[in-house]
Amino acid sequence: MNVRRLIPTAALAGSLTLGLVALSACSPSDAADDAGGGKSGGKLAVVTSFYPMQYLAEEIGGSHVDVSTLTKPGVEPHDLELGTRQAAQLGEADYILYLKGIQPAVDEAITAAGVKNTVDAASLTTLEKHGAEVGHDHGDEHAGEEHAEEDHAHEGEAGTDPHIWLDPVKYAEVAKGVGASLEKADPDNAAAYRKNTTTVVERLTALDSAFEQGLADTSTKTFITTHSAFGYLAERYGLTQESIAGISPESEPSPARIKELRTIAAKDKVGTVFFETLVSDKTAKTVAADSGLKTDVLDPIEGITDKSKGADYVEVMESNLAALEKALGAK
Repeated sequence: MNVRRLIPTAALAGSLTLGLVALSACSPSDAADDAGGGKSGGKLAVVTSFYPMQYLAEEIGGSHVDVSTLTKPGVEPHDLELGTRQAAQLGEADYILYLKGIQPAVDEAITAAGVKNTVDAASLTTLEKHGAEVGHDHGDEHAGEEHAEEDHAHEGEAGTDPHIWLDPVKYAEVAKGVGASLEKADPDNAAAYRKNTTTVVERLTALDSAFEQGLADTSTKTFITTHSAFGYLAERYGLTQESIAGISPESEPSPARIKELRTIAAKDKVGTVFFETLVSDKTAKTVAADSGLKTDVLDPIEGITDKSKGADYVEVMESNLAALEKALGAK
């Protein structure tokens, strides 16, 4: 169990709020920011919570925004612990884009910052619950009460799945909402935001078509992953996700769950266990060895590093498609 996740986020938010107030009071850049509408060099100062939000802000904002992100490359976003400097960064932003339910500490700090133009990506599309039909609950069913509580702490409102960016259709809905909100925050550059939004949506629509065609005819529809990040993707393309340890990327599977996965793999002709780039592959390799399966990467794209199979969201998703086609026996 990751003990850090049990630290009450309210306590963290309190300390961050104090840090925000103190730093805001003494920051020499405040007067300049106030005089210039808060913009950095004439650009809208945008703070994002983690990579999927950063990608949209950069692609849609283009040359009119200065984007920074709270989650640096290589950091597992669920585990992010904010310092006072990052809290102050939030308070100095013109526009904040985040996804509620992924990073509780960030959610609390953003609320404390009180920035007018704050956008929750989860409000721009419809979140869903992913149950046993996509493997979403198996980790909770077999990992015991403590693991279940830990997993649920990182889900969205009312137990919903926050991993919306892994469905190109839902991500496109979010992109449209982000574009509209940037137009409102910075109306002088509305035309540019509108044009860039169209480009991003077209790119995501093409990605959706590629997934639909590539996964239409496969030998099996079942895939096994380290944790339940791919519920939306599985639902979109008629697949079944079976997770080793539920929605939390670091929960440990029970012996009963490993035994169940062995049975599922044999029944559904699964040949590959997928792991991800920002979390240890030890569990995936153990499960794969136990069942005589291969391993490969299916990236939840929570951050881009030198281990990522692609330079940006679209390229990594294309790599994910190729991995799924191979593992599922696409014809």
